[in-house]
Amino acid sequence: MSTKYKKLLQKLIVYVLLTCVAAAFIYPVLYVICGSLKTNMEMLAGGSLLPKSWQIQNYAEVWEKANFAQYTFNSLYICFFSTLGAVILSALTAYCLERCNFPGRKIIEKVYLATMFIALGSVTLRPLYLLAVEVNLQNSLWPIILITIGAQGTNVFLITKFIRGLPRELDEAAIIDGCGPFKIFSRVLLPLLKPILAVVALFQFRLSWNDYITSSVFTMTRPDLRPLTVGVVQLKYGASAAMEWHLMMAGAAVSILPMLLVYFACNKYFISGITEGSVKG
Repeated sequence: MSTKYKKLLQKLIVYVLLTCVAAAFIYPVLYVICGSLKTNMEMLAGGSLLPKSWQIQNYAEVWEKANFAQYTFNSLYICFFSTLGAVILSALTAYCLERCNFPGRKIIEKVYLATMFIALGSVTLRPLYLLAVEVNLQNSLWPIILITIGAQGTNVFLITKFIRGLPRELDEAAIIDGCGPFKIFSRVLLPLLKPILAVVALFQFRLSWNDYITSSVFTMTRPDLRPLTVGVVQLKYGASAAMEWHLMMAGAAVSILPMLLVYFACNKYFISGITEGSVKG
């Protein structure tokens, strides 16, 4: 076989594999969207992916029936403060670990990196809930926000590697101009960190938006504080119990939309942050 045909065969194999991977990720989204436009009987019967008749009213019904306006507000409230807090905290931490010299810096950096490989999950929910009760925060959304802000090992690692690729001459020039550590960070480095901060913000928004277990535990006694992910699951406990799968699909489709909008808004910075961070350092 000639070299030309070998290259064509390699490209064909790559395209086929990428198409299969893309289909594996896209199919669940299409299934949810198409299911949200079916009747409940059609959902239970299975069969074709596309609906026989488009039931647009499912969205209006689920919005009114499940109090989705309040759930959406709760989710956006959690995501906004969680994302803002995570970006600020991880950026400042990464700057201190990479550009500031102080006793124990290497140890703290290794501890942060170690948290990337520790997943305690639901084991920590009970002590965290008891702590929230002790400080009288159990009847608000702030325990969920503070928990999702914590454990920033991955974000700190990403920003640290990005800062390491920036020339230290920028810091030295700012010091000559009379800038202190905070001014160096805010006026010199922060504008250059926009791509990687967009990546961190997107990851944190996704984490906060998709969180179910923590949100479910902390809103058990306060249904009005439930975020959208918990509200979607609660649809099956309605008047028709677990039979209203078409409404659950409509609720899931509504919950997917904000995540897609955020991704498309941050797509340019996300791609540049990933590519630049992969070659720096």
